[in-house]
Amino acid sequence: MSEGLLADGIVVVHFLFIFFVVAGGALSLRWPRLAFAHVPAACWGVLIEISGGICPLTPLENELRLAAGEAGYSGSFVAHYLLPIIYPPGLTRDIQLLLAGALIAINLACYGWLIHGLRRAGRARFKHPKQPVDTADRAAQQRRSRSPG
Repeated sequence: MSEGLLADGIVVVHFLFIFFVVAGGALSLRWPRLAFAHVPAACWGVLIEISGGICPLTPLENELRLAAGEAGYSGSFVAHYLLPIIYPPGLTRDIQLLLAGALIAINLACYGWLIHGLRRAGRARFKHPKQPVDTADRAAQQRRSRSPG
């Protein structure tokens, strides 16, 4: 019983990791420091897809299922809903390479946007260090400079 629960937990962790690999670039647009965790995770995901390798979580999960005496994934909520997403039927090598390419393109776009925004913010502060960066503050400063007196 406990091995089966551990195997289900590994599937959940695996699913969350895959979600992070796919969506981490977009999440980094909101929280830029997240990129320090996402870039290595995305590189790992791309490496697994391109090499056709198997994530170490997969054999660990299978060993735990065998130890629990389970023949397959049927019967649990996790197995029924998450496994078809992580291990879709008909996954071929060509589809893996297509997924890797899409993952690279999405993340390059997200990180390009992030770097562009950080550079713009840096240039604005560097060129005008005494001027407020906030638009509302800048508008208030302009009104004060225009008013007589």
